[in-house]
Parts: sequence; structure tokens; C-alpha cells
Amino acid sequence: MELWAQDLVNGILAGGILALVAVGFSLVWGIMNIINLAHGAFVMLGAYVTYELFTALHLDPFLSLPISFIALFVLGYAIQRWLINWVVRAPILTTFLLTFGLSLLIVNIAQIIWTGDRRGVETWYAGANFSLGAVTVPWVKLLTLIAALAITGILQLWLTRSKTGRAIRATSMDIGAAQLAGVRVSQIYAIVFGLGAGLAGVAGTLIALSSSISPTMGDPFLISAFAVCVLGGLGSVQGALIGGLTYGIIQQTVAARLEVTIGTQQISGSGLEDAIAFIVLLLVLIVRPTGILGRATA
Repeated sequence: MELWAQDLVNGILAGGILALVAVGFSLVWGIMNIINLAHGAFVMLGAYVTYELFTALHLDPFLSLPISFIALFVLGYAIQRWLINWVVRAPILTTFLLTFGLSLLIVNIAQIIWTGDRRGVETWYAGANFSLGAVTVPWVKLLTLIAALAITGILQLWLTRSKTGRAIRATSMDIGAAQLAGVRVSQIYAIVFGLGAGLAGVAGTLIALSSSISPTMGDPFLISAFAVCVLGGLGSVQGALIGGLTYGIIQQTVAARLEVTIGTQQISGSGLEDAIAFIVLLLVLIVRPTGILGRATA
């Protein structure tokens, strides 16, 4: 029971980050109908922004969160406004290939600048933890979870209470009606794409607190974001949060408990966690194709 409790805590702590990674990806996909394969590269850039601020200015990663968000928001806004906007009405395969090429470009530029070496952000509180009975909770991951929950909560409030947020939601529901109401859809699309990139940058900052960073670090998070946002429901902040927590718990439980022997090779849970999580994703989508909180469209 104690081991299962530890797995549950670890899954919740990991799921908060996955939710934050997925929410921006989900917004862009659900509202713009663009599968942004550069999302993992934006996560990586956010991590390197934090790394540079920490090494050059000794700025605490939590204090660099707004800087990462602003830097990646501006980059994402510019990319959508002056590149993706030209093909936003094209078939989904066109934007799929465009964002894939964009991801390759960003990753290769990062390799030129920072090389392929793994780097890390070593804060003074990196190894600190506390115990709740038999469960050990790292302070860094707990603070990361709190930050992720706070950011998703602020995003949800902004989407429901602000004028721009309501315009984004109107565009996602009925683009024609939104245009008739005076919404500048091209501007909304740029804001949404910038918002997705900014949230990816914030996620990269939080990931850098507990993981090493490299130019290719974003690829696994892109795969996880895809699974989480489909599991939770496209375009839904709450869905991304629920999907992220569910996915994180499944991954951590499988990694700790599962061990399979194939032929003469023994594979631990850490090599099967993604496969099991995707099986669960498949089962959920068979029962509810729109995801946990997604809405069916006519």
C-alpha cells in the first residue's frame, strides 16, 4: 500500500507538468486545427531561456517563468503571423509538414548554439524533500506542480473572463459567427499560437528544475502532449489538466511495477510506460472519442 501511495504521489507530481505541456498544444490544435509539431521545440527553448538566465544572472527558475512566457509568446506570435498564417486554411497535412520542418530548424539551431551536451539547472533546493508518513515528496516537484496548477487556473480564468479570451472561445465554437461579431480571426489565431508557445516555454522552465536539458529534450514531451490533449479533450484547459494527471499516474505506476520478459530480453516498466499509457488512451477513445471533457461536433 505504501508503494502504491508513493506511485500515486509521483504520478500526480509528473502529471502537473504534462498537463501544462499539453494545454498549449491542445489550444492550438482545438482552436486552429493545427497539430503543432514544433511544440516540443518550444518546450526546449523555454528550458534554455531558464538555463541562460540562471547561469548568467543567477536568476531563480521560478522567477524566470514570466520571462520564458513572454519570450516564447513573442516568438510564437511572430511565427504564426508571418509564416503559418499564410497556410492556416490549407489542408492539415500542409501545416503538419510546416511545423515539422520548423521543429527541425529550431532543434538544429539549438544544437549549433548549445551543442548536444546535456546541461542542468542546479538550485540550492534541488535535492530537498519531506515525508508524509512513508511517502517522500521532493520540494522541487511539489512547487512545480503548484506552479503548473496555478498557471492553468489563471489561463482558464482569462479565457472565461477577458474579452480576448471570450473571442478565442467564440472562434473555437463557430468561426463564421465570430467573424460576423467583429472578431479578427487572424489576430486571434496569432494570439492562440503565441499563447501555446508561451505555455510551452513555461513548461520548459519547470522541467529544467528537475531534469537535464538538451536540444532534443522536447520530443518525448511532444508525444505526451499529443496523448494528454486527446485523452482530456481538444481545446479544454480542464481536460488537459485531468488528462495530464491521469497520464502521469499511469506512467509512474507502470514504470515502478511492470516488468515483462520478451524472449530472452527483460524489459522494465520504464521502457513500457508509454506503450501502456497509449493502450489506456486507445481504450478511453473507444468509449469516448472526444476525450474526457471534449465536445462532439456536428
